[in-house]
Amino acid sequence: MAGKQVLVIGLARSGMAASLLLAAEGAQVTINDKRDLAELNAEERSFLQDHTAIRFVGGGHPAELVNSSIALVVKNPGVPLDLPPLKRAVELGIPVITEVELAAWQIRGPLVAITGTNGKTTTTALTGEMYQAAGIKTFVAGNIGLPLSAVCSELTKDTVVVAELSSFQLEGTINFRPQLSAILNLTPDHLDHHGSFAAYRAAKTKIFANQKENDAVILNADDPETFNLRYLPKCRVYLFSHQRKVERGAYVQDKMIVLRDNGSEYYVCPADKVAIPGEHNLENALAAALLAWLGGVSIEKIAHVLQTFSGVPHRLEYVRSLNGIDYINDSKGTNIDATLKALAAFKQRKILIAGGYDKGADFTPLAQALRDFNVEHVILIGQVAERLAAALEAAGYQQYTFAVDLTEAVKTAATKAQPGEVVLLSPACASWGMFRDYEHRGEIFKKAVRALGGQNNDQENAGKNS
Repeated sequence: MAGKQVLVIGLARSGMAASLLLAAEGAQVTINDKRDLAELNAEERSFLQDHTAIRFVGGGHPAELVNSSIALVVKNPGVPLDLPPLKRAVELGIPVITEVELAAWQIRGPLVAITGTNGKTTTTALTGEMYQAAGIKTFVAGNIGLPLSAVCSELTKDTVVVAELSSFQLEGTINFRPQLSAILNLTPDHLDHHGSFAAYRAAKTKIFANQKENDAVILNADDPETFNLRYLPKCRVYLFSHQRKVERGAYVQDKMIVLRDNGSEYYVCPADKVAIPGEHNLENALAAALLAWLGGVSIEKIAHVLQTFSGVPHRLEYVRSLNGIDYINDSKGTNIDATLKALAAFKQRKILIAGGYDKGADFTPLAQALRDFNVEHVILIGQVAERLAAALEAAGYQQYTFAVDLTEAVKTAATKAQPGEVVLLSPACASWGMFRDYEHRGEIFKKAVRALGGQNNDQENAGKNS
């Protein structure tokens, strides 16, 4: 890209990382953001001050930023596709990509890519741990931690990159090709952005679109939408299932996790020894084991990590016990399916804190399932609270309360919960509007929980982590 003009739309972490990568190649970079300079956070302002060769245009997205001299447009994953400069780029035939595609051009070593509606973060972190346990230099990046562009300068041909990828990141890929990929599951999500489930699914399938015969994709045999994709890839297809044996892949047999290929079976460890709880996490464990095994990690290392990995922050994260009540942070539960899985992970009676940004989801399945999952009360927050309440009423569920913010929701939950019950933050919604991101929402929840008074039971629960 030396000497070429490139437009990066959207600052944030991925925009900054992409701009640095382009500038290092000698490109003339312009960053465009809807916010003006005064609205940027301290990190972003410092970035622009430190890199004066990168031009910044803020306060909107004028179409005039794109002309025939622009060679490439890199968009932030969350940026809508209907922005004037993006539409103009399409009209002029200028490539529009996401930062993931840009970074992939620089990656020379093995790339393991993971997507799905739910379980991406846990599976990505677990897979990365397995590669690291094998003594392989490994970077875990993408939609988890650092943007892919931020690690490119440190990569060699022997470095493994394990990447969590969202539909937003994948929709702007063109030649992106991992050696190993996985789609964990598919349920309707981000319909406000993609417009339809079909478009959302199409974005996800771009993860294997360019894979070749010797590459491999891993699909969930227990998820109908994902299983139906098995004839589309041009590469090898492996399946994972916790319900039945598969011909090639990972499954549970005689309560043991088994890996199978070319007619040979390899026993890993007992399924009930997987450290992270919940049926959905068993699926994540199967996928991670398969991704690591196909990448050359030994059965012994895989088994060790499965039995010691305690989970990731904001995903069924144990916060504390107070007056006999467990408080669980599942801020990563940003859609209905994730919240249903979180509810299924705990057999106790529950107080659920839900709500947030409205992504256009149908809350009927969640409302209808609350009694089956022993949910005693729901506390509603955020933009979607009224619509979520209407879904509860339509399902005949009336045990709910509104809260103005998450701190008030925690205080209310503490008054309604009884010893032996669980207070679960699993919003089923995005964090936008009230919080910077789901991490920020989770930290606010933990801060509010730790501020509660009463009889602290943390000592007796030391080491507990869901």
